[in-house]
Amino acid sequence: MSTISGYRQPDSDEYSVGLIARSQRLQIRMEDIEEVKAKFVGAQFEDKVFEVEADSIVGFSKACGETSPRFIDPSHPDFQAPPTFASCFARGRNMPKDFPTFGGVAFDGGKDVQPHAPIRPGVSLVGRSHVHDVYAKSGRSGRMVFVVTRMELSTKDGTPVATADTRLVIREKIES
Repeated sequence: MSTISGYRQPDSDEYSVGLIARSQRLQIRMEDIEEVKAKFVGAQFEDKVFEVEADSIVGFSKACGETSPRFIDPSHPDFQAPPTFASCFARGRNMPKDFPTFGGVAFDGGKDVQPHAPIRPGVSLVGRSHVHDVYAKSGRSGRMVFVVTRMELSTKDGTPVATADTRLVIREKIES
């Protein structure tokens, strides 16, 4: 197993979505969003197992400014991760292998976490990711595409722990 900030993840030869070179990905026009939505929304593309460690919870909690002993003291009887800890499992550019680029400028559009149960050290969590939504908006700076990926975190016995959404925003590149 390798330790990755906030959790331990088993080593794997599986596909790593963040390592695909941008030039190898299919680019599509902004107008084709409905086709992308029909093809990808709801499609599960990734399963990962995470081992939660006390040191990772403490480090994350302190970095977020938490001062409550239940988040920073592993000897506390109710020691657990703060609810936002689930966002560290769903980070990076998590997309299906064949998900297209939109030819624009991409940036992080934020994360949402819905906690369902406390995350405690020593627990194995299963994260299942899928594309939750794809939509476009127009504004003063032009059109933007929003891609929402959702990771459902549960214990190995299937008990839901958290839902973490990650938004990727792609601003249309203005042709000069």
